[in-house]
Amino acid sequence: MADTRVDIPGVGTPEYDAIVVGSGPNGLAAAITLQESGLSVLLIEGKETIGGGMRTAELTLPGYRHDICSAVHPMALMSPFFAKLPLADFGLTFVQPTHDAAHPLDGGRVAVLDQSVESTAAQLGADGSTYRKWMSNLLESVPKLLPDLLGPLQWPAEPFRLAGFGLAALPPATWTATKFKTAEGRALWAGMAAHSIQPLDNIATSAFGIMLMAAAHIKGWVIPVGGSQSIADALGAYFQSLGGKIQTGWMVGSLNELPPAKAVLMDVTPRQLVRIAGDRLSTSYKRRLETYRQGPGIFKVDWALDEPIPFQREECRSAGTVHLGNTFEEIVQYERNVGNGKRGEKPFALVAQQSLFDKTRAPEGKHTAWAYCHVPNGDDRDMTDALESQIERYAPGFRDVIKAKHITNASALEQYNPNYIGGDINGGIQDIWQLYSRPVLSISPYRTSGRDIYICSSSTPPGGGVHGMCGYHAARQALKDVFKVEVKKG
Repeated sequence: MADTRVDIPGVGTPEYDAIVVGSGPNGLAAAITLQESGLSVLLIEGKETIGGGMRTAELTLPGYRHDICSAVHPMALMSPFFAKLPLADFGLTFVQPTHDAAHPLDGGRVAVLDQSVESTAAQLGADGSTYRKWMSNLLESVPKLLPDLLGPLQWPAEPFRLAGFGLAALPPATWTATKFKTAEGRALWAGMAAHSIQPLDNIATSAFGIMLMAAAHIKGWVIPVGGSQSIADALGAYFQSLGGKIQTGWMVGSLNELPPAKAVLMDVTPRQLVRIAGDRLSTSYKRRLETYRQGPGIFKVDWALDEPIPFQREECRSAGTVHLGNTFEEIVQYERNVGNGKRGEKPFALVAQQSLFDKTRAPEGKHTAWAYCHVPNGDDRDMTDALESQIERYAPGFRDVIKAKHITNASALEQYNPNYIGGDINGGIQDIWQLYSRPVLSISPYRTSGRDIYICSSSTPPGGGVHGMCGYHAARQALKDVFKVEVKKG
């Protein structure tokens, strides 16, 4: 992006209608939504580059571009907010991997998630017909329900359709797994549901697996060319084209630092909200924020490679994402241990291979790999050997092709982004008790007790992911409350 620094007006100069603090996908979405409504908006970012979790950098060696947090984007093309923006005009392009995801098992078996329901089902053996019927039924509902599924709790446009979806989404993933009889079908399902970053016997963990599988079949698990930073850059460029202003390199410590504005939207977690705006929040509201619960953290490794990961199965060698955890039972046990604050030796690992499909990520003939596993919140144990062992389990010789590596534990992740408390990348656990009551149970979760102060981060509905919907809904609430703009449902 072009230079984002602007001259901030001094106190007493009513320069902006709204200020957004934090430039992750939700901060950018909030700023764009407000600016599109004709307001003057200032977006402030503590780092020197915008993006939050959408950043890309040479973490290992020159020429090897690694995504610092988000990498593959199942929800990017599913997001109703992103869908209405002309981001291609601002340089954003996506590539579709040959296979969205692959899940190898011991003994040479593999399950594959393809964009085609038929192709996915055909590779599940005895579970093929079950998957085909189950997913086809869900795909009739998910696209129509996206505005409700990716928003705050409210009366739905299609209550009966939503109720039907709820019957499938609300059970624990362990219950839904009983649909599948083969090891391949059960393992594929476990890997999808484990993106919930919580024990798979928790209520509503099925929702995460369903949404990810539906995203693959509707739009695909796409990869942004040039890295996740490309999404942030396109959003920022579009915002600036509307007249919005961006200030980088300013880590806001207090709202008292900000120039006057009619509304302030905070792309932060409850902890940061209290720290930055606590003197403007009521005691009772702050007390409620203090009960907000964080989820498990992650441990991540980026590798610069001499050649692609040498997976034994071709399906894994041509998949954008590979889930490593072997059977349903192994994954369930590992995620249960993490949820209970315990450590495991054979982690469920999520591996991304962006350089297979995006040649801008590494020098000619070389490759990158990105992987993480879940750990108890704040647990800084080095999981590098455990992650590499899981990859070696299905790709013998992997360690021989490593040129360099970059390790990020839970504390380092929080240092990189204060919103990732204890390594929690979802802005708080997304279990049934905090799915819609984040950060507090309220008619409008985006309002705070402070006058014209709003929270727009993934600590609000619909939660974590690169979709911008938290910021979009928060901005619409501010437009309605502060600026008296009529907003239609959607």
